[in-house]
Amino acid sequence: MYHILLCDDEIDIVNALEIYLTQPDYCFYRAYDGQEALQIAREKELQLILMDVMMPRMDGLEAMNRIRQFSNVPIILLTAKGEDIDKILGLNAGADDYITKPFNPMEVSARVRSQLRRYMQLGSSDQKKGAFRIGGIQLDDVCKEVLLDGEKISLTPTEYEILKLLMEHPGQVFSPAEIYQKVWKDQPIGSEGTVAVHIRHLREKVEIDPADPRYLKVVWGQGYKIEGSVRA
Repeated sequence: MYHILLCDDEIDIVNALEIYLTQPDYCFYRAYDGQEALQIAREKELQLILMDVMMPRMDGLEAMNRIRQFSNVPIILLTAKGEDIDKILGLNAGADDYITKPFNPMEVSARVRSQLRRYMQLGSSDQKKGAFRIGGIQLDDVCKEVLLDGEKISLTPTEYEILKLLMEHPGQVFSPAEIYQKVWKDQPIGSEGTVAVHIRHLREKVEIDPADPRYLKVVWGQGYKIEGSVRA
């Protein structure tokens, strides 16, 4: 999952960018001035920022200068047509690219993909905290989303927490009592049947054939585990 910050003081532009860029593996944050962008960049693990140059409170160049003090996340500046000086200043100050308004949707999408690909290939950092991939299952604990083969699936909070627990420890067997204690935060008295019901429902959502699961395995007499190739 790629976390992308969209920053512009015009709400319509932020809305348009999100529409242009909507993909199953993109998660968006919004900001409407440089100070908001700076705060989000400090608090969140981002893979890309698209940011307008001319904004109130703090402009895009100032925000970028401050972000560069603690992050090498790619930044694409948004500039109005003819603002060549902003493009030059932005690139000299640490921007990775710029896009001129009004946008061409295909160009926006292509430039975003290019920056994400380069950033990940060169190595942004270690794998993002809270992101897990096993086989075709992706769990993002920041957005609280689960994708199966690129498609978002809907889980109940309990199903989500069980899946998260297993994905955090691939291959490790958890007894029903351990699962109940960690997920329900309660004493696991008579918990086996409750856990089994939730595992069955979870299998129905993440397995092609719940009777012959690829991921959620039972270890008879011991408990449950998740199997599959772990992907960064």
